[in-house]
This record gives sequence, C-alpha cells and structure tokens, in this order.
Amino acid sequence: MYGLNTEKPRIMFIDLNSAFATTEQQAHPHLRGRPMGVTNRISKHCCVIAASYEAKALGIKVGMRLDEAKSICPDFIILETDPPKYHHVYQKICAIMQDYSPNVKMKSIDEGVIDFHGMDDLLKDRSLQDIGYEIKQRVRDEIGCWMRINVGIAPNRFLAKQAASWHKPDGLDTIDHRNLIDYYKSIELTDLTGIAKHFEARLNATGIFTPMQFLEASADHLKRFVFHSVIGEDWHNRLRGHEVDGNPTNKGQVGRQFVLDLRTNSDADILPRFHYLCETTGKKLRYNNFDARGVLVWATFQTGDYWYKRKMFKSSFYTDRDIYSRALYLFNQRPKHLYVTSMGITCYQLTPSARSQYSLFDEVNRQEWLTTAVDEVNERYGTFMIHSLDTLEGKRRVKQKIPFGGTEYFELLLKRA
Repeated sequence: MYGLNTEKPRIMFIDLNSAFATTEQQAHPHLRGRPMGVTNRISKHCCVIAASYEAKALGIKVGMRLDEAKSICPDFIILETDPPKYHHVYQKICAIMQDYSPNVKMKSIDEGVIDFHGMDDLLKDRSLQDIGYEIKQRVRDEIGCWMRINVGIAPNRFLAKQAASWHKPDGLDTIDHRNLIDYYKSIELTDLTGIAKHFEARLNATGIFTPMQFLEASADHLKRFVFHSVIGEDWHNRLRGHEVDGNPTNKGQVGRQFVLDLRTNSDADILPRFHYLCETTGKKLRYNNFDARGVLVWATFQTGDYWYKRKMFKSSFYTDRDIYSRALYLFNQRPKHLYVTSMGITCYQLTPSARSQYSLFDEVNRQEWLTTAVDEVNERYGTFMIHSLDTLEGKRRVKQKIPFGGTEYFELLLKRA
C-alpha cells in the first residue's frame, strides 16, 4: 500500500552518546553521573557545545549560555574542549567499524554509517543485531567502560539514523517495513531528521501535521507544493526506506569562524586572529583539492549588529596569501568604531583544483611550489608548524574547533590525508 522497501536491513548507524561530555567523563571518573558539559573556551560569553545526559535531564541544552545553565543547575561543571581526547576516540571508533565492512562513512566525528551490502560472506549468517551488540561491547572494552553508543539498523541511512535516536542512551533498534508504520505513529514531525521548524511549517501549510500524513502524501504533492523541487521526491522515497542519501554531495564552501576572547575594535588584536582564520581556511581548501573564486567575511558587534561583505573575483585562488589579501580587503570595510565579538571567513564558488597544471608564468608556479612545500612540512612535523608571523597571536588565541559536521577537516587535523 505504501510502497515500503522490503529489503533486509543492511545499513547500520553508530551514534556515540553525548560524545564530548561522555569522553570527558571517561577521562575524569569524578565527573561520572554528574551534570557537566564542554565549551570551546571558558568565558562569561561561552555556551555549552555538548552536555552530559545528567545535564540534559535537568533541561540544559546545547547552545545554552553558561550563565543560563548555571541558573538551572548551580553545580553544573563545564570544561574546555580537549581535542586530543576526541581524536583518540574518533580513531578507535573508526577502526572498530572498519573491522566489519570496508564501506564505512563517518558522518561527523561522533556518527558513522556501516554499509553491509555485499558483506554476506563476512557476516557468516550473523544478524546485524548481534554485530551491533558486539560493537557496543567493543567500544566499552577498547575505548572505555563509560562510553556508550546507540546503534540503528534499517534499509537506508535515514531510517538507520532514526533507529539510532529511538531509545537513547545506549539503545539498539531496527526499523524496517514490519514496524515502520507503528514507528511513524509514535513520533512527531520534528522527530524526523531534517525536519526542523521551518520545514514543519511548510508541511503544515499543505495539511501535513504528522509523520503518517507525510508518508501518505504523493511524491508530486511534496515536490510541487511543499519543497518546490526534486527534494520532495527524495523525501517520498526516503520515508519508505529507499536509499537516496548514499551519494557523495558536492562541497559548496569552506570557512572558519571565531568568537573573540576579548571585546575590542583594535586592528592590533583583531587582525592576527583574522589572519589565522584565513590560513586555516586555506589549508581546508587545499586539503579538499579545491580552488575558490568567492570570499565572504562577516562580523558581529557588541551592539548586537551584524555586518558582512562578499565578492566574486575574476580568477580562482587557493594560497594563504591570496585568501588573506582578498579577505582583508573586504574585512577592512567593516565599521571600525564598533567592538567585534565574533568574525568569520568563507570561501565559496569552489571548483576542482587545476594546480597540477604548470603555468606559463614563473610567479604563479613559485606561489604553488612554496604553498605545496609549506603544506608538506606542516603535514610531516605538525599542523601549522610553519605559518605567517602575523598569525602567531592568532594561533595562540584561536583554539582548534571541534567540527560537528563533516569529518574532512577533522581528518586533516589528524594528518590522515
């Protein structure tokens, strides 16, 4: 009736519960069972970027300011992020997952997908549920007794992620054609990954208020009246357990942002930090083997105002020098009398790099050779071992930010290119 995918589930989604907070509780036994969280840098302006389950149970949420969290729980403990710990956990989880299939994709540093299609010989008649429980035990044994993962099993990535979120923490669930309808009847629209308030409003506007009504809507209705694109057809298939999310997506932009550790309008304080953001953006750009043509810079101010400037350039660029010169030209147009509270840079309009092709101009070739040489030295002896003198203060102040999205830059920081 609904056209559900009746294929035997072959996708497993692994979700490390409250990854950063749990890792800190594993490292610090006295924090276990206590409401705590982590932030990139402790200050009166900081916010919670990860919270333990004990903190979540009290109503402390990711994105909440520290003073708000303290008002809910005066005993709430916050730590600064400690990237080497998360590097270690990430690598260990990757290694465990790759023992079961070569088709492993990390969706973020605390979420990954194992595709078991074509792995019947390796499974040796074992169920994915058995393997899921084995992976959960291996995480405890090989990473730490306090570490917990949720495991979701389904015929496609979307439903596997839903299953991994069904019973947190430490759950293992399977969603397939046999229980999918009952599952949809038990949840709300915004419980579906990818349906936040904005898309919920779109669905509501066309008479769709529940996941079952979403399922019952035709592909044409979703395409023409809800999403106004082929995304509607994707949702029609995704909800039924058919795979539409397995293909790699094109990267559209790379960038960095930073909440300042002081409130100032002084170029002497701001520009070294901004320059460092530009250089780390350049490294991300080259690691992904892209050139860029567009630059966007932005800043927020103590007044609450937001400012941005963007520009498309005639020729593509990729070196640290070119990125900084273009970004600085734009950034210097900000209202300099205002005190900056946060700032960022984004390179966009990305194209696959043509850097393997020699130029007719020696100056262009010298830039490429120098950039490549610096990257190779940094790759061998440590990220940002060589950098511009002007960025020294920025390197001291701008902490390595733990990414919540894709893992490409995280892999770069681990020097696993």
